[in-house]
Amino acid sequence: GKLVGEDKYGNKYFENNEYFLGRNRWVHYAPKHGLEYDGSQIPSEWHRWLHSMTDDPPNKVPPSPQHKWLADHEQNPSGVNPRREYVPYSTTRPKIEAWKPPSKPL
Repeated sequence: GKLVGEDKYGNKYFENNEYFLGRNRWVHYAPKHGLEYDGSQIPSEWHRWLHSMTDDPPNKVPPSPQHKWLADHEQNPSGVNPRREYVPYSTTRPKIEAWKPPSKPL
């Protein structure tokens, strides 16, 4: 395929229209990731192009202007950094309790 563009994180995006739709666009992740890469490392503007939501890559037709209140893209740390992973919690009491076997006196 031909190189279409590169994002600011070093990921390179390719396209080959001789392949089937849905298989004609792909990404080569930045070498700094090695084999530790996942889909959350792709910024939203390139995600739109990869999934054929738009025909124009963001390096040719930039998305809507960036507002100063928008945060910069950050990958999902759940599988990489245990200190920053998302752990949901509930404030309601459970409806059932685990069974505790009775202990025998010694």
